[in-house]
Amino acid sequence: MRPLPNLPVVLLALALQAAFAQTPASPPAQNPAPGPLNLTLQDALQRARQYAQQIYTANIAALLAHEDAVQAKAALLPTVNGVSQFIYTQPNGTPSGVFVPNDGPHVYNDLAAVHGEIFNPAKRADYHKAMAAEAVARAKADLAARGLVATVVQNYYGLVVAQRKLANARQSFTEAQTLLDITQKQEQGGEVSHYDVVKAQIQFEQRRRDVEEAQLAIDKARLGFGVLLFPNFGQEYTVTDDLAAAAPLPPFAEIQTRAGNNSPDIRAAQALVQQQTYAITSARSAILPTISFDYFFGLSANQFAVHNRDGMNLLGSAAQAQLTIPIWTWGAARSKVRQAELQLQQAKNDLSFTQRQLLAELNQFYQEAQIAASQTDSLRRSMELSQSGLRLTLLRYQAGESTILEVSDAQSTLVQARNAYDDGLVRYRLALGNLQTLTGAF
Repeated sequence: MRPLPNLPVVLLALALQAAFAQTPASPPAQNPAPGPLNLTLQDALQRARQYAQQIYTANIAALLAHEDAVQAKAALLPTVNGVSQFIYTQPNGTPSGVFVPNDGPHVYNDLAAVHGEIFNPAKRADYHKAMAAEAVARAKADLAARGLVATVVQNYYGLVVAQRKLANARQSFTEAQTLLDITQKQEQGGEVSHYDVVKAQIQFEQRRRDVEEAQLAIDKARLGFGVLLFPNFGQEYTVTDDLAAAAPLPPFAEIQTRAGNNSPDIRAAQALVQQQTYAITSARSAILPTISFDYFFGLSANQFAVHNRDGMNLLGSAAQAQLTIPIWTWGAARSKVRQAELQLQQAKNDLSFTQRQLLAELNQFYQEAQIAASQTDSLRRSMELSQSGLRLTLLRYQAGESTILEVSDAQSTLVQARNAYDDGLVRYRLALGNLQTLTGAF
């Protein structure tokens, strides 16, 4: 006989098996909810180009100008039209019917008409003017895109510095809370008067209000910037803080060369001068003769047939040429020429002003970037010195060697130094963004 198993062990195994059988299966792992969308500056620029209204409007204007050029070019080429017509005239016993000019009671016209301009300088000048207008519209679209860069950079780093100032406010709030705890403990020990506690309490409340204001600034900046970046309102997103990774400032000679080659303002002004030049040519063409031709092939007869009742052919062709000479327009044509000349003069003046303005803005933005870059290190050192000053003043206060006013002043100085350092970093970024509106990316 086989030995029986140990009964307590068997009962324990059965009990464990029943317990595991009754344990519900663990729920399947769920994917965590996606967090807010994190954007870099390039992501923000790409989204702004996609959804910004000013870019959409400028691109539509450029497309409309392109279609004007296509239509002006088509006006120079021959056109083909089909004409199908039936004319009924009341008969009166004569071949022509009631109306003498008609060719008969029944007239059938089924023709293919070809019309072409042999010599029309006005239409040719209009075509060149439309091409110049397209160049103006495309330059303005590029100008709108460059202006959008400055807007995006300003909003992007406005949100970044708001995030930094919120962190600064929270840190200052923690420091104020620490000071309040120290003063309360020292008051309980009889080392300071109640005035120190009151002063620390005032400082604590001020820092708490600073945190609330900083949070409000972030919310306002995020809502305003989100209008440019998303088609729907309320999209949650964050921006990457890359203030410490700013690109170095290129030499001024390189910046000046880029501005001269890539400025959309200059290109738009130059294209406008070219457009007004062709406008003069178009206006002068109004006093020149034009030559055109027409060719017709088809049917124009009293019956709809290839041959008439006598067997004669009704299907044929006809051609005509036309010379039009303007003789007298009461001075309107010459007035249009003078008007176009004045507009050309205005366009040249605008080009000269745009060139001078570009040089002035280029020097202004470059000097701004230089000053911002040179002050960054100074602002950082001031912040570090303020941190050391607060730490030393707080130690002296705990040792009874300084007053609560000195500690409060050191805290305020540190708050200003932190915010000034962040503002200095943003100032340099904005100066680079303004330069890139004139020169393109670098």
